[in-house]
Amino acid sequence: MRKVRNVVTVGALAALAVGASTAFATTASAAPNVTPQGVCGKAYKTVNSAPVGSLGTVYLTYNSSNGENCVATIRKNPGTLKPMSTWIYVPATDEYAGDAGDYSSYAGPAYVYGKGFCVSWGGSIDNVYVSVENSNCGSLKETRVTEIR
Repeated sequence: MRKVRNVVTVGALAALAVGASTAFATTASAAPNVTPQGVCGKAYKTVNSAPVGSLGTVYLTYNSSNGENCVATIRKNPGTLKPMSTWIYVPATDEYAGDAGDYSSYAGPAYVYGKGFCVSWGGSIDNVYVSVENSNCGSLKETRVTEIR
């Protein structure tokens, strides 16, 4: 009887270990669900975006309660570290903010006060760079440039 109980116990523990390994492996390999609001804050609404080739997107967000803009560059497929950047500039006030480094899923956030001003912004992933000039200005037409360096 003792042998049967030990065999059953060992079998149950082995099944539990395999199940736990599978559960943890699934969780660990799942890509994070990164959003512009997750990077910048819940009060920031997406007002513009630009693709960074096929690698991801740069998002321009705005918080109407404090007049701040925020940018974040988010990869489409997070994974190994890659050089990434995000930046924003307000020409009228000469205010600039940015973030750059080797990241697995996103660069940012970068904040500036932008209420009532045109903003220029952009970002990069690996060797693909995007910039948007004179954005969100009303009557002025924005200029978008994507380049591979």
